[in-house]
Amino acid sequence: METSLHRQLKSFYAGDDAATEVRLGRFRIDVVRGNELIEIQHGSLAALRDKIRTLTAEHDVRVVKPIIVRKTLVKLAKRGGKVLERRTSPKRGKLLDVFEELVYWRRVFPHPRLTLEIVLVDIEEHRFPGHGRRRRWRRNEFQVDDQHLLAVHETRSFRSGADLVALLPELLPATFHSGHVAEGLAVPRGMAQRIVYCLREMGLLTQVGKERNARLYCVLPPSPPVPEPKRSRRRKAA
Repeated sequence: METSLHRQLKSFYAGDDAATEVRLGRFRIDVVRGNELIEIQHGSLAALRDKIRTLTAEHDVRVVKPIIVRKTLVKLAKRGGKVLERRTSPKRGKLLDVFEELVYWRRVFPHPRLTLEIVLVDIEEHRFPGHGRRRRWRRNEFQVDDQHLLAVHETRSFRSGADLVALLPELLPATFHSGHVAEGLAVPRGMAQRIVYCLREMGLLTQVGKERNARLYCVLPPSPPVPEPKRSRRRKAA
């Protein structure tokens, strides 16, 4: 079931002159704007892997991934019922959360025809008591009734590996380990390890040694663009 959040983001990217819900072969595309296909994915990017691989073979594709900066939780008496409580979730999303998704997309991005766009948003989530299709019941379980977009803070587009490398700390040593990344970004070591893992698997970092038990890396120079093949000209018959 499509949420209000998905519809609102679809309208945000479609504007007044783009088509929405367009059938393209066996796929349905959220927005077609000029020559670009736009897919909005609030869930895991892993679910889009095969679809994006197929589409980028012939089309320019932009995948829009919202990251929730602030979430207001609205507790309902029942689905569509009256509001019992409103509170703000203590969880805060941030731009670096993109690497949580890229762990499963390291074979998809980067791609010359693919843009990954992160949208930092505030949302409101309506919940009601229930456990859905799960057989086992647990206390304080809930189901999500709907999600609504409240605000867009920032959009950030990633088109190349260099765009991801730019998220590393500015003052990294020439050879570094995940501890340096954690300190420079002020994030837990586990998140820094995921960042390094993604960049390494994408061919953006290479291991150059070890320091005790920590692997040392350096940033690889960007690959030169692949030249387009020259088109042969047919000679006219005399």
